Amino acid sequence: MSRTPPDAPGPPKAAPSLTRRVLRNVLVPLALTWMVGAVIALVIANYFSEQAFDRAMLDDAYALSANVQAGERGIELLLTPREVATVLFDQVDKIYFAVQRLDGTLISGQPGLNAPLPTGDARYRFSDVNFDGKVLRAVVLEPVTEPGAPMPYRVVIAQTTLSRAALVQRLLGYALAPQVLLLILLAVWLWHGIRSDLRPLGELQQALDRRDVYDLSPVAVVRTSREVQRLGNAVNALFDRLNQSVRAQREFVGNVAHELRTPLAGIRALAEYGLAQHDSTVWREQLARVAERQARASHLIDQLLALALADEARTGLAREPVRLDLLAEQTVLRHLARADTHGVDLGARGLDERVTVLANEALVEGILDNLIDNALRYGGRTITVELAGRTLSVIDDGPGIPLEAQRDLMQRWAQGPAGQKLGQGSGLGLSIVARYAELLGAELRLDAAEPAGLRVSVTFAEIRPMGPMAAADSGGAASTRRG
Repeated sequence: MSRTPPDAPGPPKAAPSLTRRVLRNVLVPLALTWMVGAVIALVIANYFSEQAFDRAMLDDAYALSANVQAGERGIELLLTPREVATVLFDQVDKIYFAVQRLDGTLISGQPGLNAPLPTGDARYRFSDVNFDGKVLRAVVLEPVTEPGAPMPYRVVIAQTTLSRAALVQRLLGYALAPQVLLLILLAVWLWHGIRSDLRPLGELQQALDRRDVYDLSPVAVVRTSREVQRLGNAVNALFDRLNQSVRAQREFVGNVAHELRTPLAGIRALAEYGLAQHDSTVWREQLARVAERQARASHLIDQLLALALADEARTGLAREPVRLDLLAEQTVLRHLARADTHGVDLGARGLDERVTVLANEALVEGILDNLIDNALRYGGRTITVELAGRTLSVIDDGPGIPLEAQRDLMQRWAQGPAGQKLGQGSGLGLSIVARYAELLGAELRLDAAEPAGLRVSVTFAEIRPMGPMAAADSGGAASTRRG
């Protein structure tokens, strides 16, 4: 029986739902804000209630002070204990009082009741004192004595804080209870609102879970919110790109199967005919024809792969600075031997100046290779590669292309009268050039050459300025001509 090591990682924990996260991120700060607000309101309310209680206690002290006069035995309180109880009556708190001389001797009231005295010019002072094992709120009043008034004295009033504590508790309850209730109601309302707003995400997930792997049709987008709509549009855009890629792959496979069937069948027929003969001259002739058919099939495969590359590069094309002058020179040099074989004068002009554009080197080479290949197949006796600024052209003196046929020749498998007459090519050359130009953001034009022939021009959209050091290197791109 296998045992899991103690340090082995367990299964990943399920992530919390988006509804709970949003609700938590909304309610927690809101609850904390409300709590802080409630505490501040409670502190302010407690402060003003303390002021009210203290003022009432000071009024009681003034009421007792008004009944202190000089008698036969000196300063005395004129109120009886019953009258004092009436003046200092409170339903909740117990009130203590004392009338004292300035030296601290008791005139009337509770003995031992003392509190901090007023300071400076103040006539009274509030403080918290401990008396008889209780915490009391006290006030000490030293009335202003006038001429003919009794000798100076002080009045001390102290009371328990039951009423104040009960008031603070009621304030706390009245402040927090409604806020807690509102917070609960808000949580329920937000819960339903967030679930309703996020329901389209769940529906989108279910629709994707149920979808077949071959189904790339757009999903239904519920326009409940901008974010959900953007997500749905992004998913549909992804499906569209995948659909284009799958369609391009299917088209490529179909094109390969369809177009290779004929040359392969011809190669097989030539081989079978040669094997049935006993004359070496016939064998050599048949082998030459097999090699020719194989070259055409290889060229067709290269073009089909180029189209597949163009379809794949539509979504992730990397662009970098490309030297058009050097690239054109290298391409011309690469095709010189073939041009000599066909008896064609292949040359170039305008390569003395350095021209740098933002493009893809492989696609630019593909454009030049296909244009030169088409010119060698269908052109006349002269082919010129011309660079004028950021416009790259291939010019031949062949029969040209009628204006009404130019648009059709941009499509796959389309051949002009010259191609159909010669029986060469597959009708993919200009289609590859058009696709590459589209991917590079370049402008492709087909114009009649002077005095005869065809000019195919590709104008690139961006160009980098040439600095002084770059101008010094322009001699490396010299004009090339081979006759």
